[in-house]
Amino acid sequence: MYFSTEPAVTTGLPLYKTVLCLTCVLILIINGVSLFHNLGQLKGANDIQGQTAKVIDKVQYVNVLIMDAESSLRGYFLSGSEVYLGPLRTASSEIDAQFAELDRLLAETPSQRRSLAQLHTLVYRKLDTMNQVLDVYRAGGLDDIVKIAGSSDSKSDMDEIRLQVVILVQEQNELLAARSATFAREYRNAVFLGISINAMAILVLALFYRLIRRSYVARATTQRALESANDKLESMVVLRTEQLSVLSRHLISVSEEEKARLARELHDELGANLTSINIDLNAVADTVRAGAPELALMLDRARATLVETVELKRRIVDNLRPSLLDHLGLAAAVQSYCEEFGRVTKLDCEALIDGDIDVAGPTHAIAAFRIIQESLNNIAKYARARHVIVHLGREAGGLALEVSDDGVGIDADAVAKPKSHGLLGMRERALLLGGSLRVKRGVNNVGTCVEAFIPLSRVADSGEAAPLPFRSHDGR
Repeated sequence: MYFSTEPAVTTGLPLYKTVLCLTCVLILIINGVSLFHNLGQLKGANDIQGQTAKVIDKVQYVNVLIMDAESSLRGYFLSGSEVYLGPLRTASSEIDAQFAELDRLLAETPSQRRSLAQLHTLVYRKLDTMNQVLDVYRAGGLDDIVKIAGSSDSKSDMDEIRLQVVILVQEQNELLAARSATFAREYRNAVFLGISINAMAILVLALFYRLIRRSYVARATTQRALESANDKLESMVVLRTEQLSVLSRHLISVSEEEKARLARELHDELGANLTSINIDLNAVADTVRAGAPELALMLDRARATLVETVELKRRIVDNLRPSLLDHLGLAAAVQSYCEEFGRVTKLDCEALIDGDIDVAGPTHAIAAFRIIQESLNNIAKYARARHVIVHLGREAGGLALEVSDDGVGIDADAVAKPKSHGLLGMRERALLLGGSLRVKRGVNNVGTCVEAFIPLSRVADSGEAAPLPFRSHDGR
């Protein structure tokens, strides 16, 4: 049995723990965003590097096309075979596609577009020149070509094209180097930022772990202290319960002794006085009956009242301490009380006695009798029954008691009510002797049934002094 002093559990973490949790989540979100940004930058750097490589390849390819076209034209001049004109025709058809792709790749770099425009002019001028030379050759032959070659500066055109190609490649390399440096700087900053964010996250997690651990240690300490307090409270409750049980048993014993003493005084003193008054009234009535019949009638009425008073005294004495219980035993006392109960309440009260129950000691006998008495009183007050059965028998180790009726029955809540003093008193009498008592609905859920078991203990009875029997009014 534990007693808890903990307050009601509230939902949610304390404010500082909530702030730490939100801070940790925010740091992790920032770290995720930074990582996503870094991945985007890395992808952009890869795209730029791929774009630069494509631009360089295409510029170099344009240069190769022009050089192959020029070489094929010379071969055609020397051999006169049309087969050698294939590279020239290929250059004329592919250069347009290469420049269109270069325009797309260099759309965001104006300086590169200017260099590309110059290269475009030089290349197409060179192609026009080669086409014109081809037309001259076809019209005039090789001599005209020799004259044109001597007067024109075709080598300078190719040098300009190669120079422009070199410029474009150099610009692409410089742009790539600049962007790589920018990316490297941003990457270093991102790495530093990521490391800082991770360090902050680790710090916050460490603080949060420390708070949780401190809370857990505090809770464990409080739990141990609470368990220790509960153990002490439980020991105190057990001790107090034992003390209250002893006190209750003592009070019941004192109460029974006081009732026995009061019953003896009523039986002895009051009985003697009432008997003396009755004798005197009889003597006076016999004396005045002949001379004063009116006084004799008054004395007869007084004597009838005296007889009723004697009967009232007898009932009071039997309620305080049934004399049959001490003189004739438990079976006779129960049988007589059930007969008296049926006569007074006009109920059919049947007493069934099984076995030798008079072996019970005084304490056990009075406990069984009081339980029967209280049960019958409750039936008379609340049950509205017509038939009552009191069954008292001897079983192995004790007395078995059952009081059942056919009344309205008892509610389950009424059994546990703290103000049910009668039921609590019956249960306490049984528990003090190591027994048990149960109140339930009767057979087929009709009426009420009180079941009790009182173990017979020779040790308990051997240490108790039997109450003194009633003496007669004359002291015998």
